[in-house]
Amino acid sequence: MNINFNKDNGLVPVVIQDDRTLQVLMLGYMNEEAFDKTKKDKIVTFFSRSKNRLWTKGEESGNFLTVKSMDIDCDQDTLLIKVIPTNVVCHTGSFSCFGEKDFKGFLYELEEKISQRIDDKIGNSYTYSLYQRGINKVAQKVGEEAVELVIEAKDNNDALFKNEAADLLYHFLILLKAKGFSLTEIEEILQNRNR
Repeated sequence: MNINFNKDNGLVPVVIQDDRTLQVLMLGYMNEEAFDKTKKDKIVTFFSRSKNRLWTKGEESGNFLTVKSMDIDCDQDTLLIKVIPTNVVCHTGSFSCFGEKDFKGFLYELEEKISQRIDDKIGNSYTYSLYQRGINKVAQKVGEEAVELVIEAKDNNDALFKNEAADLLYHFLILLKAKGFSLTEIEEILQNRNR
């Protein structure tokens, strides 16, 4: 990685992003020494412009940022570091310096849209009409989609396989809503298992 530290008084901006959710957490600056220390320790260290020294994020709070990957932009003067945060990132107590909204990606947007169609009782919506048929029909549909995915997995048509995978995920989200659970709850179980 060839970083150009010459453009801005020896500093480059560093965008910090959650490795799991891709949420942008903060922006900091590094000089070459901070970059080398971050690379060596796998814990994010910045150059603090206000303190005029190296500053490891979490050195006082214990809220460290463990490095998962580092990438450089096309001009070689900005870093993107994906991290696993120990806890909240912002000094205000927010998870992100850009507010509390926890961006998790399109599946969460889809979950919200499914929930909204059901809660608003959108009559011409396939989602709502399936939900209205009851938990047994929703569960049956998830089962059908799972079987169709398995069948496509045994063939060599990648497009059909991916479409069946999408159908399964979509219907699984409806089932979660019907059972009163959220995708976040399932994600938490997976994260706990991963620990």
